[in-house]
Amino acid sequence: MLVDTKHIPAYNLEKAVKNPERGVKIRRKILENNLKKRESLINLPYRNYDYSKVLGACCENVIGYIPVPIGVAGPLLVDDKKYYIPMATTEGCLIASTNRGCRAIEKSGVKSRLISDGMTRAPVVRFPSIVKASDAVTWIKDTDNFAALKLSFDSTSRFAKLQKISTHIAGRYLFIRFVAETGDAMGMNMISKGTECCLHALQRHFPEMEILSLSGNVCTDKKPSAINWLQNRGKSVVCECIISSEVVASVLKTTTKALIDLNISKNMVGSAIAGSIGFNAHAANIVTAIFIATGQDAAQNISSSNCMTIMEPWGQNGEDLYVSCTMPSIEIGTIGGGKTYNTEFFRTIITCLLSRFYISSNLID
Repeated sequence: MLVDTKHIPAYNLEKAVKNPERGVKIRRKILENNLKKRESLINLPYRNYDYSKVLGACCENVIGYIPVPIGVAGPLLVDDKKYYIPMATTEGCLIASTNRGCRAIEKSGVKSRLISDGMTRAPVVRFPSIVKASDAVTWIKDTDNFAALKLSFDSTSRFAKLQKISTHIAGRYLFIRFVAETGDAMGMNMISKGTECCLHALQRHFPEMEILSLSGNVCTDKKPSAINWLQNRGKSVVCECIISSEVVASVLKTTTKALIDLNISKNMVGSAIAGSIGFNAHAANIVTAIFIATGQDAAQNISSSNCMTIMEPWGQNGEDLYVSCTMPSIEIGTIGGGKTYNTEFFRTIITCLLSRFYISSNLID
């Protein structure tokens, strides 16, 4: 067979046979011949899928797809507008409990604000000495030099706009954290392109500078980090709502006092003892379900689910419940990546929610 003799690379079957689904079928056959249990792929579907959107975009060596059930929670009342929230999950009761939360806040609704919006990329470079590294930091901090770097960065995209740069020295290593607006995209590819252009511009002034990696893990992408919690990444959002004591009792089946006590003992004290980044019950569950349903990068639930939930007594007698939710690093977009495969309905939901955040943020600016 041409694949076995390497005349046709296995990853290039779709193009070679000029039929994406047939290419997937052939690849499955090749894989079956190399498996101890050939029946392993029987229950993995592959027909009736538009592989042309996958090819060269987001997945290689495709052998099928995994159907994940999608449910809906809501309506969720945010800034006086109702939304239905798509959630893809295999965890029973997750959508049901989320839906109950939506019911609990339906009467008062949620007020939201976008605090900041900036994707980050932090390359690591190395200098011959700490003196040279320090000189580079001084150069970057100069207003005119930053303007020159911004010009280089912004020239790489119609949408990417460099906002600021922070620097972090560790011996001869210098980590340069670029923060930029990326329009409607989550923006990792966009900001990486702009960052690379800036590094070459910086290297012209410091030819002894050695570029080690475009990502030096100070970004920080897909890893738990304090820097995302403290300095934000992506969309930084804060929301609040007030739930009456009647709704707490009838919908949540508890009392305001009991909820506040639980939030302190579990989400605050328990999280502190664990050294957790974030103080919440299970924000990652809901974030991941929404990410999968709307074509986001599911691995970015790590930072995106950073969340602090605060509960306080409210009202004249303190019987009502005030709840705020602060999420400093939601890495999300409405174009690019897996967003290609989601229906217009789901894309519209995310677009509308982000639009509400942008509109609300004007009250802060």
